[in-house]
Amino acid sequence: MTLDLFYAEPDPDRWLPFDRYPRRLVRRALRGKPRPGGQTRVFLNLMAGLDEIGVSYRVNDYRHARRHPDRLACIVGKPFVLDRVEWRNPILFGASVFSHPIDDPDLFARRPVRKVLVPGPWMEAMCKPYWGDRVQAWPVGIDTALWHPADPAEKSDPVLLYDKVLWDRPRREASLVQPIRDALADAGQPVVELRYGNYVEDDYLDALRRCRAMIFLCDHETQGIAYQQALSCDVPILAWDLGGPWRDPSYYPDRVMYGPVSSVPYWDDRCGLRFTDAGQFRQAWRGFIEQVRAGHFEPRQYILENLTLAGCASRYLEIARQVQADAASDGAP
Repeated sequence: MTLDLFYAEPDPDRWLPFDRYPRRLVRRALRGKPRPGGQTRVFLNLMAGLDEIGVSYRVNDYRHARRHPDRLACIVGKPFVLDRVEWRNPILFGASVFSHPIDDPDLFARRPVRKVLVPGPWMEAMCKPYWGDRVQAWPVGIDTALWHPADPAEKSDPVLLYDKVLWDRPRREASLVQPIRDALADAGQPVVELRYGNYVEDDYLDALRRCRAMIFLCDHETQGIAYQQALSCDVPILAWDLGGPWRDPSYYPDRVMYGPVSSVPYWDDRCGLRFTDAGQFRQAWRGFIEQVRAGHFEPRQYILENLTLAGCASRYLEIARQVQADAASDGAP
């Protein structure tokens, strides 16, 4: 089965017709090569996984899709791709989809979407009341060849503090991030700190090569590719996992109330430990670092069993085949 994949990043004109082209050149000159975001990484890693298992695919071949309206269109994302053409093909949509089903309440009436993939289990549960059995969790795989353990001789004493606190940032800086910095300083623990959105991928990979453990601060993750890259490097994680409601301020609390969510939706005891607030951190840190020193955790093994490029691409292929078969059996998109 050759898959027909579709993905694009929105890049609209801003001030004048066609000004997106010179703006693109200026951005490249000022900022260098674009860094793939999380949703772009889903698309790139899916293709890499399909390459590993020997599955062919076309990318953004709209002409072929128009000529073959019976063939499945795999729209990995983003949502605006749904409206680029008048689709007649049955559609497998995701995992780069809407943040919440209320963003497009008429989705299945507007477009021939047969199945929606979302990145993780709590998001699947959130979407079920709206999309029913048409929604399914599917995570993309991690490039375990690139994100591999460093030679132990390369490791030094620092731990990596990965700061992806997004919502209510000023309050969380005072009540969570700074107290954790203080606790680590009191323990005499050297720290390498990275803030989400302010580093390039090579910086992160280098930090994981040098650090023996990571503290992961994030409100919630639908999949969490960055922390899974750390696990793939065999770096155990002490994760802030507050739980509770989904606090995206675009939805919470007026439009959507859903919980519990998680900052580490793919996880087991081999990956590390979790804590809920700064008050728990000092005790959690002591227990965590003792287990790190004792070699208790096996985070890479978790990734190798659950989130490889080939394994996740194989699951995507199975889903696509089933959606294509179901569409063919009822003769309609």
